[in-house]
Amino acid sequence: MDAFTEAARDKKSAQETAAAEFLTFALGDEEYGVDILKVQEIRGYDAVTRIPDTPDFIKGVINLRGTIVPVVDMRVKFQLPRADYNAFTVMIVLNVANRVVGMVVDGVSDVVALRPEQIRPAPEFGATVGAQFLTGIGTLDERMLILIDIEKMIGSADMALVDEPVH
Repeated sequence: MDAFTEAARDKKSAQETAAAEFLTFALGDEEYGVDILKVQEIRGYDAVTRIPDTPDFIKGVINLRGTIVPVVDMRVKFQLPRADYNAFTVMIVLNVANRVVGMVVDGVSDVVALRPEQIRPAPEFGATVGAQFLTGIGTLDERMLILIDIEKMIGSADMALVDEPVH
């Protein structure tokens, strides 16, 4: 094996064991994480324009610098009790598969790095969100993070409104 091939193999091995970064956010008493590479921006919650005849979890749309962005209330999507929006309520704007989508959450915590060995498969029960939308459960010190596969969630059949490319 030549030096170039060995260096490429070592680089690939290092990438496979590298930590992934997640933006953590709160919904009720639970803490969730989403791949930081999907996050476009974090902004305060603004009023949305409601679209008739859409699922309850679709709050409506906002105009974000000329882009019409569908907004999903994650509490409603995950069947959690509704909460009043307050000064801590934020919208995480995501860019997923060339689609821009807003997620309303109770608050944003921090960005954490998790190595592959810190991520466990999601259990089939006990979580408020369907296991099909989970990457796994991340453990960091005493914290447990429910890691969301945002691409699967946004592309799911019940989110048909946000499954269309946004122009």
